[in-house]
Formats: sequence, structure tokens, C-alpha cells
Amino acid sequence: MSPFWIVYDKACHLSIEIEHKAYWAVKQCNMDFTQAGIVRKLQLKELECLRIEAYENTRIYIHKKDFQEGDEVLLYNSRLRLMPGKLCSRWDGPYKVKEVKPFGVVELLHPQSGTTFKVNSHRVKRYHGYKSQKELEVFLLEDPPSARN
Repeated sequence: MSPFWIVYDKACHLSIEIEHKAYWAVKQCNMDFTQAGIVRKLQLKELECLRIEAYENTRIYIHKKDFQEGDEVLLYNSRLRLMPGKLCSRWDGPYKVKEVKPFGVVELLHPQSGTTFKVNSHRVKRYHGYKSQKELEVFLLEDPPSARN
């Protein structure tokens, strides 16, 4: 029993004791500080690469979208559903841009009904259409030459 225990009826942990126990634990695990330093530097490099990639992705996402009248766009469907289909697309359309108004407002024309409605330009993205149908390549499968010759 230490004098601190007798007076205060609780254990006293000095910072030197904790540091010694931590050093002892590291020594018992036989950790190499140079290897740990190399691993930490690699982790910091990877973190820096991820940060730069996230910055570039954000820059691409935030860039100003310039729409012209007559452009085809897709509209983001943000309705909350209880059980949304996992493979259902959240993008509806394509819609035609009827008019571009100031402050990011885009007036869209519904292709079937012909009605128009206004949406925020952050909810639309350019529709590039279907790519031209690629010609199907036909491969004739032949039996491999027999091993018995």
C-alpha cells in the first residue's frame, strides 16, 4: 500500500508509471519503430491522395452547368419511398429545356404531355442519348481439334 492509497483510499497513477507501462507493452510486442514510421508515412500519402481526389470530384460536381434551350436533360427524382427498388434509376427523362432563367432555374418541357415546370438546375444533368447501336459481332464456335491425331 502506498501513502496515497492510505490517505485517499484510491490508487494513484503517475504519468511516469503509465509511460513506463506503455514502453513495456511496446517492447513486449517487439514493435519496430522504423517500420511503424514507414507504415505511417504510407498512410499519410494515401490520405493525401484521397483528399486530392475528393477535391477534384467536388470541383467537377460543383462546376456551373450551362444549359441551352432545346437541350435534353435528365431530372433527379428525389421522392422519398419506403422501399425503393435497388436497381431503379433515380433519373427521369429525358426532358427538353424550354427556357433557362436566372439564379439556376430551368424550365423543362415534358415530352409526352407537353406541360412545363420549373426546377433547380442542381436537379438536372445533361442527357447524352443512347450511343449508336454497335454492330453485333458473330463468332462461330468450332470444336477444338481433337487430341487424337
